[in-house]
Amino acid sequence: MTAHDHFAVEAFDLEAIDYVLKPVSSDRLARAITRAIARRGERAAETSEWLDELWVPHSSELLRIAVDEVHSIDAERDYVRLHVAAPGDEAKEEGSGRTYLLLQTIAGLEARLDPDKFIRIHRSTILRRDNIRGLRHDGLGVWSAELLNGEAMRIGRTYLSKVKKMAGR
Repeated sequence: MTAHDHFAVEAFDLEAIDYVLKPVSSDRLARAITRAIARRGERAAETSEWLDELWVPHSSELLRIAVDEVHSIDAERDYVRLHVAAPGDEAKEEGSGRTYLLLQTIAGLEARLDPDKFIRIHRSTILRRDNIRGLRHDGLGVWSAELLNGEAMRIGRTYLSKVKKMAGR
C-alpha cells in the first residue's frame, strides 16, 4: 500500500500480490486481503510437511543434503549422524558414501521425516525403508533388519510391531 503509483511495475517484478494506492476504499482493501490469503494457501499447498533437505555443517561451510540421499541415521546423544550414499551408489554398500553430524535429536528428526520413506527400528537408528532387504528372526524374540549391503541391524522391541506392520505382518 502506497501513495506513489510509479513503483507499481517494480512491485510486480518482485512478485507483489497487489498494489494498493492511497486513499484506500474498504472494497479495494478487502480484495487485496483476499488475494493475499489465496496466495498464502497456494504456497502452503506447494510445501510438504516432510523434510526434503537438511543443511549440515561440514568444515567451515553448510552443505545441503537431500533427504533422498540419506540411507540411515544413528543417534549420538543430542546429535544424529547421517549416512549419505555416494552419488550413483544404488547398492548403498558399507563404507561407501559419507557421514555428517547434525545437532538434532533422533526423535525430533523422526517427526519431520516422511514415514513412507523412513522407519525407526531402534531407539538409536532410523533406516530408509528401501534400504531394507528383509527381516530375520534371530530367536528368543530378537529380530534384525537385513540391509541391501548384507549388514544386519537389530530391531528394538519397542519398534518391532511397527517394523512388522511395514512388512504386512
